[in-house]
Amino acid sequence: MKVRLLVMDVDGTLTDGHIYIGKNGECMKAFHVKDGYAINHLLKKYQIEPMIITGRSSEIVKQRCHELGISTVIQGETDKLAALTDYIDARKIPLEHVAFIGDDIPDLECMKKAGVTGCPSDAVDLVKAHAQYISPYKGGEGVVRDFIEWIINNGE
Repeated sequence: MKVRLLVMDVDGTLTDGHIYIGKNGECMKAFHVKDGYAINHLLKKYQIEPMIITGRSSEIVKQRCHELGISTVIQGETDKLAALTDYIDARKIPLEHVAFIGDDIPDLECMKKAGVTGCPSDAVDLVKAHAQYISPYKGGEGVVRDFIEWIINNGE
């Protein structure tokens, strides 16, 4: 099997899950540079397309995805599986060629269908039960880089 598409959750996967909101509504999230390098460089080298599907909407996520060259960003999506299915059907990408990494219940349906699945070490237990790879890293600590390297090293 050859992964053609890597789908990533944001909060709790690309970030540590903390959302900082100030009195004026500003919001901050921290992203790990090692994840950014892997998304921007390693995925390109192996011709794997990056994609984001997240339940929240954030200008910060939009900006970070722009920096990393992630052109397919679906935010504010409560039905992640429907969004993923619509995308891959339109591009004729079989589910077995999709890798998915997430950390919580909203990611579960995608994880049950994707060909390759991973999660951070601090994912909820139900997600861990459906992950082929459980990273030793927590969300926001380079877990996406670790998953990408696992995919590459295992010929997924």
